[in-house]
Amino acid sequence: MVKPLKKFGQNYLVDKNIIGKIITEIAPEKEDLLIEIGPGQGALTSELYSACNNFIAVEIDNRVIENLKAKFPSINIINGDFLALSLKNIAQGKKIRIAGNIPYNITSPILFKLIEERESVNDTVLMVQNEVAKRMSSVKRTKDYGILSVILNYFAEVKYCFKVSPNVFFPKPNVDSAVVHLFFRETLDPDLSPDVFIKVVKGAFGNRRKTLKNSFSNSIFGSDIFEGCPIDLSKRAEELDVADFVKLAKFVQHKLNPS
Repeated sequence: MVKPLKKFGQNYLVDKNIIGKIITEIAPEKEDLLIEIGPGQGALTSELYSACNNFIAVEIDNRVIENLKAKFPSINIINGDFLALSLKNIAQGKKIRIAGNIPYNITSPILFKLIEERESVNDTVLMVQNEVAKRMSSVKRTKDYGILSVILNYFAEVKYCFKVSPNVFFPKPNVDSAVVHLFFRETLDPDLSPDVFIKVVKGAFGNRRKTLKNSFSNSIFGSDIFEGCPIDLSKRAEELDVADFVKLAKFVQHKLNPS
């Protein structure tokens, strides 16, 4: 086995039972265009490679490329950084499915890349840190509810699949993990800019323990823009659901661009 490197956030999945559960959740089909992020030693790859006609492995670690090619002779490997890829160019008008036991230190950049390129993505099944998985799938008025919860649940249906013990990895991470499944929404509110929505959510949670009014007064928007707001600004951000944030963001957008 190639020694896992800390700089790449590598913890190789070695438990066949967990591998089987992940493959069941992905449910790959022959005609899928499927990308695996960071195949590493090929734990998931061995199942996905044979299940899909259009399988692409994206691997940044040069050391494992030859091993993967030896195990899977006709595999299509992109030796590079997933964050630097153009999913649109790969998709060529199709929808991509994405899976992977991803480096936990770049979970947020990967999620925001998927949001940014969501028009090319159908769904994604990812292994992430359990604390992050809980934030991704949480609901209002809970301690895990925050920026990631609201933004992800606007752009996708988020399914928390199952918790995963550190014992199924080599080396063992110091945290519990979890598998999540994101199904990107086909349609969003046509009258709302995604960028405005994201900025409003980030501004609202800027001072989590303060009211929305106080949080926004310290944000890029300032407080004057919220005069006549349909949302009660004496509430805190964690009291609003996704629909409330959509209403709030549309109000801000209209104030910024009245025409």
